[in-house]
Amino acid sequence: MLTSADYERIDARLAPVDAALAARYPGDRVERQPVHTVYVPAGQVHVDLPASWGGRALRALDEHGPPYPEELHARVTAKLRTEPVEDLRIDFEDGYGTVDDATEDAHARAAAAVVAARPAPFTGIRIKSLEATTRRRALRTLDVFLDALGELPTGFVVTLPKVSAVEQVEAMAALCARLEPAPGALRFELQVETTQAVLGPDGTALVARMIHAAGGRCRGMHYGTYDYSAACGVAAHLQSMEHPVADHAKAVMQVAAAGTGVWLSDGSSNVLPVGDRDQVHRAWALHARLVRRSLERGFYQGWDLHPAQLPTRFAASYAFFREGAPAARARLRAYRDRAGGGFLDEPATERALSAFLRRGLACGAIDADETELSC
Repeated sequence: MLTSADYERIDARLAPVDAALAARYPGDRVERQPVHTVYVPAGQVHVDLPASWGGRALRALDEHGPPYPEELHARVTAKLRTEPVEDLRIDFEDGYGTVDDATEDAHARAAAAVVAARPAPFTGIRIKSLEATTRRRALRTLDVFLDALGELPTGFVVTLPKVSAVEQVEAMAALCARLEPAPGALRFELQVETTQAVLGPDGTALVARMIHAAGGRCRGMHYGTYDYSAACGVAAHLQSMEHPVADHAKAVMQVAAAGTGVWLSDGSSNVLPVGDRDQVHRAWALHARLVRRSLERGFYQGWDLHPAQLPTRFAASYAFFREGAPAARARLRAYRDRAGGGFLDEPATERALSAFLRRGLACGAIDADETELSC
């Protein structure tokens, strides 16, 4: 009954929708995502910081003994020697504190020199929030830093904390357009640590609107464990990445980011591996469990706050991908060969299997010959 004119009318009617969906939901990005972000106060950062952190992590292993199976030891120690920090974020916000303007200006210029040296595959700064009390200082720090930096290195990003309104994201996008050295070059990530970002006054999930308000500049969303938990009234000793309020917020973030190409990052554990052997191993066990928990829930990145957290970050990540790689490889081969088997997989599952193996390969958990990937 349908004629060619009918088909054309429906195509014309839905063409704007097709274009909008393609623009808003371009799909997952295939490039490497760091497994962690290391936050360091701007007054403490230096070019050799990643190597220093790696050395301190290795000394912690020597002193207290590795908290993971022997078969992971060679990979973990090699990582700590060659690339102990994947993503370095120089902090001008909570971890930095309040200093006079001249000091922060000097630290912003010094941070630019560190970033220009490319000490890690991914780098960036966290400015203060765009709330009224810190807005002008945030703008000035970013301006001074970018003026001193000049060319933006690959993998550079600005972290915008305590986002509580869509208009703040729109303002950040406009600011990037004003300051960037080339059109579209400056990207930022949103730190979700206020309740207003997750549930707006009209009952909608503002994080979804925030992603699209960024105009393609939003590279990631990071969950802020302790600010968000405190805002929800959770007692300090119960604040954690695995508290129900955290799981709710991250589930909303996850749905909002799905298909947009925006990376997700979990928060951090503030239980540090310091003290005697028992204290260190308890903190390591907690950290490894939390990292594994995040990975199982589709959060492939998190924060690390101390050099001694690096061994369990990499060990937990490597164990996760190494344990899952054989089955993923077999399912991917069976799907591509139309060989059947115990799973009735679909194209979406094929993409998920490929993405899993790519992540394992990118972080060093598995080798190229342990995948079914073509590259």
